Amino acid sequence: MLQISRIMHLDEAELYFREDDSCSPMGYYTQKNELEALNSMVSLVNSSFLDDTCSHKDVMQDLREAIMQLICDFGDKNITDATVINSQNCDKENYLLRWGEKSGVKNRLQIAHIKGFGRGAIAVTDLKVGDVALEIPVSAIISEDAMKNTDMFPALEKVDGISTETMLLLWSMKERYNSSSTFKDYFDTLPEEFNTGLSFGINAIVALDGTLLLEELIQAKEHLRNQYDELFPALCEDHPDIFPPELYTWEQFLWACELWYSNSMKIQFADGALKTCLIPIAGFLNHSLYPHITQYGKVDSATNTLKFRMSRPCHAGEQCYLSYGNFSSSHLITFYGFMPQMDNPYDVIELDIDGSQDVCSDEFDASSGTTHMVRGTWFSDNHSIFHYGLPAPLLNHFRRAREDILDADSPLLEKLKIEIEILEDLSSTFSGMMENLGEVDSESRENMDWDVKLAEEYKNLQRRIISSILSSCYAGRKLVEDELCKSMAKDDGSPF
Repeated sequence: MLQISRIMHLDEAELYFREDDSCSPMGYYTQKNELEALNSMVSLVNSSFLDDTCSHKDVMQDLREAIMQLICDFGDKNITDATVINSQNCDKENYLLRWGEKSGVKNRLQIAHIKGFGRGAIAVTDLKVGDVALEIPVSAIISEDAMKNTDMFPALEKVDGISTETMLLLWSMKERYNSSSTFKDYFDTLPEEFNTGLSFGINAIVALDGTLLLEELIQAKEHLRNQYDELFPALCEDHPDIFPPELYTWEQFLWACELWYSNSMKIQFADGALKTCLIPIAGFLNHSLYPHITQYGKVDSATNTLKFRMSRPCHAGEQCYLSYGNFSSSHLITFYGFMPQMDNPYDVIELDIDGSQDVCSDEFDASSGTTHMVRGTWFSDNHSIFHYGLPAPLLNHFRRAREDILDADSPLLEKLKIEIEILEDLSSTFSGMMENLGEVDSESRENMDWDVKLAEEYKNLQRRIISSILSSCYAGRKLVEDELCKSMAKDDGSPF
């Protein structure tokens, strides 16, 4: 049951890197996948209790307890420490919590400054699987409805092609200075600078030379600049009373972009509408590859509230984590301003390769695209010959590309020679990537600005990933060469 549930919850990347019928060295695919698999089993068992025709409720109860024990055991093995720097000096945050309480928010979390994270949410009491850590009424959620009730909306409606998300962004630029705003306490807790990749200075950009993140950041900033130039100064000139120029500078626009990129959530409301929203208090929940909360994007129609329910236990005093999504470190740096503290299975390097050979692949259906990918080979449990810790779809692509000189009946010697060619091609490709990354910066990180430090950390991650691939190719070639020598010796009749 668990293995089936794991497979059902695999995303595209997890499916691509899946090795035969086995899981990773840890016994599961990813920590988030394991939590989702176990929690879906709990939900299925819980639904059986609502079925009056179920005649084995005692068995189902035993099964539920067994699954819950698996979740608890899994949590105990993967618990992370959080060093609270200061939980008392959070005046603005405490004002927000009191505002939330008056607004009907039910909260079992405390806001604190945590080493390595900035602000975060700490469990006040022990929270079990299924407990609601945070419950926020729809009236306390910042959605497009707040913007549509202002004099700004009629003016923005007339702008060709403007999205609701952009309207909200422009609304928040002004609302943050509105002393009578319903959400004043929320805006007061927001930082003056979000320090995401979108705010990287020139030195950090230079430090990213040779990485794919460099191109991502440049394209993202160019897109935002073009978007700003399309709107301003035209809106300020046409509606100076609604869009005062001093509130709609490029710097203010970038701040609002970072706010919505790093703090917004897609929420499905009771009427089925999907809206981009800001969720006061919930924004203090930090991201983890091993979150306590994995499902939180749907309003409960019975209570008209958004509930953040626990997917694994969280002890009192422990930091409570959310999952922002299955994102790579490059995405998290660009839009959130941090890298995960754990090895991230979604840190992949995409390879644009002709996918025409993949249509008949049994391992992975690549007919819908041409992108293959690699990641750190430390995630693999199979470094044996013909595997090497590398993804099977990628290796099989190169093997199929040589089908004109190799078939199923080809001698082993020919297959081994092809393997060496494949590993040499991969080594050549990734050696070039490693050279493009340049030498490691010898400057002490303590002397670096925050953005340069983050850029160097990302670049070192890329070096580590590529280094693991090169090491796997080298070790794999040694395996193949040894096997080739044995086969040649056998064909020659030599005992050696």
